[in-house]
Amino acid sequence: MKKLPWLRLRLSQLFLGLVLSLGIVAPATAVERLTLQLGPFQQSISVSDLERFAKTGELPKNLQALSVIFTPRVQQLLSQRLQLDPQMTDKVLQEWLRSPMSEQLLKTFGRAFPNTRIEDLQAAISLAARQANGLSLVGVLRAIPGKDVTIEATSLIGLALQFNPSYWQSEALGPLLKRELDVNTPRFNYNFNPAELGIEQVKQQTLYLKDSERNRNIAVDLYYANNTQGPLVVMSHGFGADRKFLNYLALHLASYGITVAALEHPGSNATWVSQASISDKPQDLMPASEFVDRPKDVSFLLDKLAQKNQKFSESQGKFNTKQVVVIGHSLGGYTALALAGAELNLPALRQTCKSVIPLLQSPGEWLQCAATDLSKVPVLGDSRIVGAIILNPVVGQLFGETGLRKVRVPTLTLASTEDAFTPAITHQLEPFKQLGGQKYLITAVGATHLSVGNPQNLAQQITLLKERTGEEVEPLRQLIRGVSLAFIKQFTSEAVNYQSFLTPSYAQFLSTPKLALRLSRELPSSISQWLKFVAKSQKN
Repeated sequence: MKKLPWLRLRLSQLFLGLVLSLGIVAPATAVERLTLQLGPFQQSISVSDLERFAKTGELPKNLQALSVIFTPRVQQLLSQRLQLDPQMTDKVLQEWLRSPMSEQLLKTFGRAFPNTRIEDLQAAISLAARQANGLSLVGVLRAIPGKDVTIEATSLIGLALQFNPSYWQSEALGPLLKRELDVNTPRFNYNFNPAELGIEQVKQQTLYLKDSERNRNIAVDLYYANNTQGPLVVMSHGFGADRKFLNYLALHLASYGITVAALEHPGSNATWVSQASISDKPQDLMPASEFVDRPKDVSFLLDKLAQKNQKFSESQGKFNTKQVVVIGHSLGGYTALALAGAELNLPALRQTCKSVIPLLQSPGEWLQCAATDLSKVPVLGDSRIVGAIILNPVVGQLFGETGLRKVRVPTLTLASTEDAFTPAITHQLEPFKQLGGQKYLITAVGATHLSVGNPQNLAQQITLLKERTGEEVEPLRQLIRGVSLAFIKQFTSEAVNYQSFLTPSYAQFLSTPKLALRLSRELPSSISQWLKFVAKSQKN
């Protein structure tokens, strides 16, 4: 994600819509009036008038001047609720409210509600979460003591971008994942460290390929060593990123003799996004055809590298295109899954996207709806793919409930609990359950969408979403280096030497107090129970 221009969509509506989405309906016993602040603008509004608008969509006469603010979409915002499993709410909330990840959220609430104490906000969240009809920001407001609540709109952008049901459910699940996936084992011992650079000297080369049939210009960075072994690795970047996003990982793998080809998708890279139109339709930002072109970019690249492998040059024989592992981040994760055989489910996606409200959806859930313009389900699988590493993938409803069962190759999934772009539950945990074949799940409790990227590559990126990308998440990048290498080595004669690095003990060995790292082959029943409840609440 480089610049996300869609976040600038209708900025005035965003500011004022966010104010309303954070709770404007409350009984008189709790809050009688709200003072909306937006820069020099202030408006005192009766809660009873706003409650009438929320229920009927009709504005009383004294609010007619604000009709540009109180739109039908704003009315929809007020109905959003987060369903929590009542049998687990107390346990999850107690751990979450004590955890470091809740600290930033409470600070944001404090800035958004400047005349309300943090302790009162914390108690209000806890109380509102226990309501039978679900947790909502309206419910939080109802639970705040006082007769007059001031809402500071300019402090709400980051909070509102994260306030969607999928994100909050994923973040609330973090402490439970940390505990339930914990392994009580002695300190992890190892003879060598797979996260350290290998002994091979890495060479780099950039290719510029032209697919005349599709009119696509594809840049590819190659990383290889003199002594080549194992499968070829292809890297697919995320939406609005570029081929350098995971270059630290490419260099690492190449230092062990694994050839890596990191390509750039011209219809969804940083350059494309910076020039795209700003609209409330995801198709205006990225065409539906990109969901087809991305996997085809990889297949086209493999064809070209197979030809290059036969030609006399320094890189001759370096490209094992008959045995390929795809590593994809974000939208690149979708690309990897499609190549591994996952089948798009357009009817299910269209049904989901009918009710999408951009301000209340994660960017990933909104972006997936661009695919609804596809006229038919494309065939995108490539038999040369033998494994897929999907880091914070965009999945959502792209493959419906059955499309991922078509994936039979080994997979490694990364889920980050504070990922506001692709919330863990809908984009990683639920999809992980559906995947067939041998599979591994890395859970990074406290990490965000871009945490896995190269910090140097991220330095120039701009995002309004909260991100943790510095030294504090280096243990995650270290784990990705070690586990990715171990995963790829399973396709070689050295498989047994690396198996211990595909275990829960190795991931937990790299954990820190602020970043809990877990690795599992399946989800425990308590997590599955939570996911079933979430899935049911989303359908209702």
